[in-house]
Amino acid sequence: MADGRSIGAREVLIVAGVAVAAVLGFQLLTYVLPPDAQRVVLDSPLLIVVIVVGTVGLLWWIASRRPPEA
Repeated sequence: MADGRSIGAREVLIVAGVAVAAVLGFQLLTYVLPPDAQRVVLDSPLLIVVIVVGTVGLLWWIASRRPPEA
């Protein structure tokens, strides 16, 4: 079943770097928001909703991908 492709350390580090950059970018974005907007983001379930929707979207995308034709 394997097609000879494998995920290496380079790919893992790229994905990890993108994830870290995204988290730091969102943290910076939250930091520059006015205090009232920061309160909405940090003290409400908005963050949890964004995480759940993002996770479901990513899992749906992974599950619906078709393998390349041989």
